[in-house]
Amino acid sequence: MTLRTLLVLGTAALAVVAGVTSTDLVRVSAPDDRAAAGLSRSSSATWVPSGTLKRVDAIELDAESITLRDGRRTVAVVSMRDARTTVRVLTRLLGTPSRTQTAEGDGGRCFPASTTSTWGGAVRVAALATPSALGNSVEVRVLRDDVRTRTGAVVELQGPHGVQVGDDVEHRIEHADSDDRESLGSDDAEAWQVLLEEGWPSDRRGAGTNGVSALTDDTTVTVIGSPMPVHATRGC
Repeated sequence: MTLRTLLVLGTAALAVVAGVTSTDLVRVSAPDDRAAAGLSRSSSATWVPSGTLKRVDAIELDAESITLRDGRRTVAVVSMRDARTTVRVLTRLLGTPSRTQTAEGDGGRCFPASTTSTWGGAVRVAALATPSALGNSVEVRVLRDDVRTRTGAVVELQGPHGVQVGDDVEHRIEHADSDDRESLGSDDAEAWQVLLEEGWPSDRRGAGTNGVSALTDDTTVTVIGSPMPVHATRGC
């Protein structure tokens, strides 16, 4: 593993620091309603029929939610404020994850206490022991471009606008506003964090801009994560 890869993966662990959280509720829906997903809990049963889940072929990590899709159809939106529902739905779709209990600081500087669930080395959800100041109760990282379901079907993993692990995002890096990108590398080992979609607003000084971001090795995406702040300067 190269130095630059270690740098980027190390940053993925540290990026959990900024105190941003998500809400998890699942609702069968049409177009995404980020405000509703982020600010309220579902009053209805958060149940997606098994037959519907079997047709899911893509999972999209958004700034404040996870969207399950069947082609262009939205099957369900899982808000990142409800860890129990997020883990339950992904387990129904992807099977039993590997789990790790993490005390505060164990997963990296400022990493919160959590129960981390990982499916196929591709999707990692850290269910926080205590919701963050911004309200999210999970931290999500996408580490591969696809994952297999419990039945063996392949589900694509992506961030907003179809960005996937393994994509070259040089064009996006070049054209991103300076506030939406941050250099993580050096002269001989380039790496970037690029904000893909803003979310989790904070009025705290030094919190940076929160949302779903891509980490790169040179210009190739290695991790997609939310929440993941850009230009955060405050401590834990």
